[in-house]
Amino acid sequence: MARHDTREPAAPALLVEARPHRPVEDVVALLIGSLALSFGLVLLKDVGGVSGGIAGIAFLVTYSTGWSFSLVFFLINIPFYVLAVVRLGWMFTLKTFAVVGLISVFTEVHTANVALDFLSPFYACALGGMFMGLGFLVLFRHRASAGGLGIFVLYVQERFGYSAGMVQLCFDSAIVLAALLVVDLPTVLASVLGVVVLNVILAMNHRPGRYRA
Repeated sequence: MARHDTREPAAPALLVEARPHRPVEDVVALLIGSLALSFGLVLLKDVGGVSGGIAGIAFLVTYSTGWSFSLVFFLINIPFYVLAVVRLGWMFTLKTFAVVGLISVFTEVHTANVALDFLSPFYACALGGMFMGLGFLVLFRHRASAGGLGIFVLYVQERFGYSAGMVQLCFDSAIVLAALLVVDLPTVLASVLGVVVLNVILAMNHRPGRYRA
């Protein structure tokens, strides 16, 4: 008696390659990603919190000196454009330069148009981390970043295959710990929650092998 093959048929291979994003899709994505990121930063700034990456360093400088966050954030990012050009190309660099400029502008726009009477530090940092994680995810999928360490972690992922979220988490942890020098402990703990939320979103949704950054 012939035996029936009970194995499930293999899933058909995908024959259609993924198409690159159109220019208009890139423009919309850069705007949305920048809006989400800048709003997350404003939430953190309102409660005196910090984040990881260059934004975290900009927060520390702002809290220590009183200088404008938008200006500090824009200036600190300038040296990282060299790495972006050499390793990730001119198009990535131009997109990232545009994003950094947009975040600097949108941060001021949010500040001028949003006023909250009460905001819990833990809630603000968690929600801010979520907005920033989603913003980063949109930017990464359109071959852009918010500059600074985002450029470096994308290079590490494409060159060595390490998860962008995990590499970012290592740097962010060091920056948040440094915040103890200028921010009180409860706010630092709230900031840690925000950093974890941000990087969990990246680690779960931006893994090497699924698509190129």
